[in-house]
Amino acid sequence: MDGLSKMIKDKFFIFLVCIFFIFNQACASIENKILVKIENEIISTIDVNNESKYLITLNKNIQKLDQQEIFELSKKSIIREKIKEIEINKNFKNPKIPDKFLEQILRNIYQTLEINDLSSFKEYLKTNNIDYEYVKNKIQTEALWNELIMKIYSSKIKINVNEIKQSIIKNSNNLSKSYLLSEISFEISKTKELDSYFEKIRETIKNKGFSNTALTYSTSNTSSVGGQLDWIEEDSLNENLKGILSKMKKNEFTNPITVPGGFLILKIDEIKKIKKNKNIEQELKKIINIKRNIQLNQFSKMYFNKIKKNIQINEL
Repeated sequence: MDGLSKMIKDKFFIFLVCIFFIFNQACASIENKILVKIENEIISTIDVNNESKYLITLNKNIQKLDQQEIFELSKKSIIREKIKEIEINKNFKNPKIPDKFLEQILRNIYQTLEINDLSSFKEYLKTNNIDYEYVKNKIQTEALWNELIMKIYSSKIKINVNEIKQSIIKNSNNLSKSYLLSEISFEISKTKELDSYFEKIRETIKNKGFSNTALTYSTSNTSSVGGQLDWIEEDSLNENLKGILSKMKKNEFTNPITVPGGFLILKIDEIKKIKKNKNIEQELKKIINIKRNIQLNQFSKMYFNKIKKNIQINEL
C-alpha cells in the first residue's frame, strides 16, 4: 500500500512539473508574441508592456483606463515611435542628439512631475521598473524627429515679424490673456464623417474627461500626457484661434478646428492675465519662437501622416 501510495505521489509530482512547464511555455509565448510588423521592424507584447509602464510613469491618469484601452494606447504609441525611427534613419547617417540638449528636455519632463533633479528622476524611474536609458532613447527619438521636421520645413515657416512688433508696441501698456490649454488632434478619411466622429469624442469627454479622451483619440505627441500643452499667450495665436478662445471660459472646449493635417479640439484649463514685457525685443523673440513651434508642430503632424500612408504596417 505504501509503495502504491509513493508511486501515485511520484506521478502526481511529475504531472505538476509538466503542468508548470507547459504553463511557463505558454506565458513565454504570449509575452514574446509579435503583434505588428513595420517594414523590417517588429513590435511584440513585451514592447507594448514596456510602453505601458513608461506612459503610466509619465501620466498616472492612464491607470484610470481599462487594461484593453491601456494596451491599445501603448501599441499606438510604440507604432508611432517606430515609424519615426524608420524615417529618422533614412534621413540621418549617425542620428544622435548631444547629451546636454537631452538633459534639458528631460528636465522639462521631470519638472512637470514635480521632481527637482535628475538623480531623483532616475530613482523615480527605478521605483517604477523603468530603465533610464530606455527613457533617454525615447527622448532622443523625439528630438531627432523634431530636428528632421525643422530641416524639411524651416523655409516654409511664415511669420510676419513687423506685424507682431507693431502689435506689441500698440498693446505694451495693456494686460494680456494667457491660456493653459489641452488638445485633441485627429484626422478622418472622409470629411462627412466629422460630425459623428466629434459626437463620439464629445460623449467620451463627458464620461471620462478630456485628459483620458486625449489619451484614446489624439494623434498628437501630447496624447501620452492627456493632451496637455504649455501656457500660450493670446498674441502668439493666429486671429482665428484668438477669436475662438476669447469667447470661451475655463473648462470649455472648442468644436473641431481645421488645421493642416487634420482637426484640432482645444480645451481651456486655466486663464490668467499677465502684464506685457516692456522689453519689446524680448517679447518679440518670445512670440516668434511660440509661433514657429506652433507651425512646426502642424508640419510634424502633416509629415507623419504622409509617411504613415506610404509605410507597410501589418498587425498580426
